[in-house]
Amino acid sequence: MLNHIVVMGRLTRDPELRRTGTGIAVASFTLAVDRDFTSKDGGERETDFIDCVAWRQTGEFVSKYFAKGRMAVVSGRLQIRSWTDKDGNKRRSAEVIADNVYFGDSKPNAAAGNTCGQAPANAGYSAPSTAPGYGSYSAPSAAPGYGGYTAPANGAASDFAMLEDDDAQLPF
Repeated sequence: MLNHIVVMGRLTRDPELRRTGTGIAVASFTLAVDRDFTSKDGGERETDFIDCVAWRQTGEFVSKYFAKGRMAVVSGRLQIRSWTDKDGNKRRSAEVIADNVYFGDSKPNAAAGNTCGQAPANAGYSAPSTAPGYGSYSAPSAAPGYGGYTAPANGAASDFAMLEDDDAQLPF
């Protein structure tokens, strides 16, 4: 059998991180997911509010890096949980047990005065002048199959080597 679900939406509140009696982390959060279609009267799109649960490292990751308003992509399985309410009625709840949670938007930029948690497409991202940790690698001058590529001596972003040969020697 196959039980796999992927949903993308915005967090309706900050994730709630709790721990079990044995110390295992579990984060609960809700995603607001817009439907792909509008109602019959041509009004606004309806929104579904989907409860999600992330365990262990995934739960800690969600709790640390996600907040209300952030776009998240959750991949996991759908689980139906049965429970009894305070009046003794049997109830059922559907929730997504998250295997993976990904960022669905750009990194938020607090300095830009953004209050809804969204950032402009290029906010906070710029190419570094040097790539840390990459300046010490030295590739062989004539690596087989790589058209004579030589790695730059320093990690400056403007250092590129042109391929002299045609693409016939590329390994893919």
